[in-house]
Amino acid sequence: MPKEGRKPEPAIAPDVTGAELDRSVRQQLRTLSKENADGVAQHLVMVAALLEAEDLDGALAHAETAVRRAGRVPAAREALGFVAYRMGDFARALTEFRTVRRLSGSSHLLPLMVDCERGLGRPARALELLGSPEARQLGQEEQVELLIVGSGIRRDMGQPHAAVLALQGQVDKVKNKPWAARVWYAYADALLEVGREADARSWFAKAAVADQDGETDAIERVEELDGVHLQEVPDSDGQAVPEGEGDDPTSTP
Repeated sequence: MPKEGRKPEPAIAPDVTGAELDRSVRQQLRTLSKENADGVAQHLVMVAALLEAEDLDGALAHAETAVRRAGRVPAAREALGFVAYRMGDFARALTEFRTVRRLSGSSHLLPLMVDCERGLGRPARALELLGSPEARQLGQEEQVELLIVGSGIRRDMGQPHAAVLALQGQVDKVKNKPWAARVWYAYADALLEVGREADARSWFAKAAVADQDGETDAIERVEELDGVHLQEVPDSDGQAVPEGEGDDPTSTP
């Protein structure tokens, strides 16, 4: 049976040179020939651009190409793992993240590895990773991400009060930190599950104020708790506008 030919490589956008990569990633590519390093760099830039554009299939094609060309470069394996993670393919993502840890000696992807174990329905294994020596050596932001994931795992396991306690000690400490909105949102979600609706609304509101980049839907969660439901209705020209806007929203047909 003849071997399958190599897949054609996905096209690189005309304005992508590869120089857009961080210096630390470019350093990893120095083990490759210059021509190969430049090509892999372009594919990694395309992965990031297509992920931002929500083109997961396109990002996957470029990530797989980068790994075919540079399988022992941690950044290439990390890119493929992250695309798989975004696609919900947690088994593949976990395999790639483990490879990154083996190649680089770094545990910076541990929060994502824990979340993959959670996604695969293995909460006990996820909690084991949370308590590992590698987890205790991570930086502050990664530690906080682990706490957020850990809170979610405890909710999955039917331990909502433990989920609240997992984050309770952090909510005041993260004030003015870039990750405050994510912590406060997760805390509010956990509070809501144990029936503390007023407290949950308060923390969702704080998350909404802190979330300058729109990473969460905290504003929508506040509106939901307040009973606000905006519906789009067509105006007289057939254009959709939020209900309550228009010529006379109180009039009846």
